Amino acid sequence: MDYLPIFIVVKDAAALVVGGGQVAHRKVEWLLAAHARVRVVAPRLHAELAELVARGALEHEAAEFDVRQLEGAALAIAATDSAATNTAVAQAARAARVPVNVVDNPELSSFIFPAIIDRSPLIVAVGSAGNSPVLVRRVRAQIEALLPAKLGALARFLGERRDAVKRALTPVGRRPFWERIIGGAVASQVLAGNEAQANAAFTGELLDAGARSARGEVYLIGAGPGDPDLLTLRALQLLQQADVILYDRLVSDAVLARARRDAQRIFVGKEAGDPANAQAHIHELMIRHARAGLRVARLKGGDPFIFGRGGEEIEALAAQRIPYVVVAGITAALGAAASAAIPLTHRRLAQSVTFATGHTLDDAALDWDLLARPNHTTVFYMGVAQLPRILSRLRAAGAPADHPAVIIERATLPDERVLSGTLATLESLAHAAHIVAPALLIVGKVVALARSGAGAQATPSEATLSAAPEEVHA
Repeated sequence: MDYLPIFIVVKDAAALVVGGGQVAHRKVEWLLAAHARVRVVAPRLHAELAELVARGALEHEAAEFDVRQLEGAALAIAATDSAATNTAVAQAARAARVPVNVVDNPELSSFIFPAIIDRSPLIVAVGSAGNSPVLVRRVRAQIEALLPAKLGALARFLGERRDAVKRALTPVGRRPFWERIIGGAVASQVLAGNEAQANAAFTGELLDAGARSARGEVYLIGAGPGDPDLLTLRALQLLQQADVILYDRLVSDAVLARARRDAQRIFVGKEAGDPANAQAHIHELMIRHARAGLRVARLKGGDPFIFGRGGEEIEALAAQRIPYVVVAGITAALGAAASAAIPLTHRRLAQSVTFATGHTLDDAALDWDLLARPNHTTVFYMGVAQLPRILSRLRAAGAPADHPAVIIERATLPDERVLSGTLATLESLAHAAHIVAPALLIVGKVVALARSGAGAQATPSEATLSAAPEEVHA
């Protein structure tokens, strides 16, 4: 290890920055964020530094570097474009036993600035001993993507309650308590921005810390249309901490691979014709595991609240007083349309869009006159099995036979297929192509825009739109 990674207090300490350009400005910002008293030495200042001086945030000495400027400094930074000046600052600082950083020159520096992930008061620093700043930035970005935005709020929340925990628990009991808090419902509520609920849960945990087991919780997570890169950061974070994962058949293996490796996985996918109590069984599994003190991820294809029965599941959890967190996902309609380069709305071609289920056999449940309107887009979920009935019903409601329609099978996955046609031709095309679920049906003039793929070069005319393509894109 070439450097000892430490955090030092510079609040109200004098910090000398030699240089007045953009690089100096970046270092000044970090020093000000840590509440140092900053003095910049430079004949001229970058506009942003000059603004800080005008606001009284720092001092400026319009001069070249002189060794006397180091007097009283707790640290020094050389950030000029002159190698001679930077070397002079480094030598003078070392002689005065003042820690010094020379930007982009580790050999002259007694300390270096790491890449910083700021979730104050929680701070993560990444360094490569000056070998590869670009690699450090990449690692920082990867770590930052995994850390919840409200992690600092969680650190403050816990810090404000340390004394109360010390008074209530023996040293032996404190660590298991904190691990339970950080890994359980309290932390989840803070990270979701629900500090009032978190405080109530924390109080209950502390009161009963020695007498009851950990309290579990449930995460209703939208897994998106299948591509694991479309998972939200919040979904990924919760999948990494869940003890049990209940997943349906629309969740891809690639998405499951992003979950915690030692979590218990339970398949709860339902098919048409499954017993009427299949959903009740899912409710029972969520409640039973949460009552056992486990963190349960209910992983659902698409979004939990769009044809995902998430509303029924939170009703069941609320009735049993089980804490839960809902994480939105990219619903299948948005993911599939984007993957096939189909805008669901368009200024000239479609001023409204409807998400409908093709699963129901009750024609009265849908407004077919609306769905058949010429400047309207309709996305049918679970419509493959009922494709002939849907196409026929749309035509009966007034949609023309040549109205464009498309089926997108296994959207966003490597083996995605896009089958384009019309209300008159799509059924036979789907039969010939052996289309199977999961697949999405999109009906409307905007479907014609998919012919050119992503980045279509021009908007088709009304005449062009009257003849939809009849082909399969894999």
